[in-house]
Amino acid sequence: MRIAIVSDIHGNLPALEAVMADIGRRRVDMVVNLGDSLSGPLLPLETARFLMAQDWVQLAGNHERQILHPHQRTESDVYAHAQLGEAELAWLATLQPHHRLSAEVLLCHGTPRSDHEYFLETVEPGGVRLATADEIDDRMAGANAELIACGHTHVPRAVRSSSACLIVNPGSVGLQAYDDDHVCFHVMQNGSPDARYAIVEQGWSASLMSVPYDWRPMAALAGKNGRPDWAHALATGYALKVNPK
Repeated sequence: MRIAIVSDIHGNLPALEAVMADIGRRRVDMVVNLGDSLSGPLLPLETARFLMAQDWVQLAGNHERQILHPHQRTESDVYAHAQLGEAELAWLATLQPHHRLSAEVLLCHGTPRSDHEYFLETVEPGGVRLATADEIDDRMAGANAELIACGHTHVPRAVRSSSACLIVNPGSVGLQAYDDDHVCFHVMQNGSPDARYAIVEQGWSASLMSVPYDWRPMAALAGKNGRPDWAHALATGYALKVNPK
């Protein structure tokens, strides 16, 4: 069993198309999508229509929840919601935040208990660090699995829990850096505009993949839509704002 894992597409259809072309050159049995698929100033409608045509297992991330609830929307969610039609919004409402793919495999967006919690990283006033083994065990929330796939942080990482469960974050297909003030101000950045995904193989082992694509049209679109932060992240893989001052 070989599974391709995509996550955090954020409306970046060209990045997703590059990832799918790369997956097509490799032998995989299925593709799963861990959510945060549409939010952002790029191509939410076109990306939704692409995803709706797939036979993948697809999850809702925190941004799917936020798009559907007007009092929770960020600027990126407001833009995405305005571009979507009734069919796309109805599809979003069918998505769940976690899915048991098999007795061995659990899919979630953040952690098994929250769509907005970082699984493998911890935010502190001094910045972001790798979560400790105890923190990871706590965030598993008693989940009994040999493999857990998570997204949300946009940082590709594979970690083994104290119970030997492999926890894999494939990184983000569509956005390689951002800043956030949840918990406290911090930045997440990968230092490259390449699209990211992962392939896991029953055993369980993981390969974290980096795929180049032409990011320039998406960076230009982000700038046109008034998001210089996105334009910079798409072009460089670094966050535009690195401190809250």
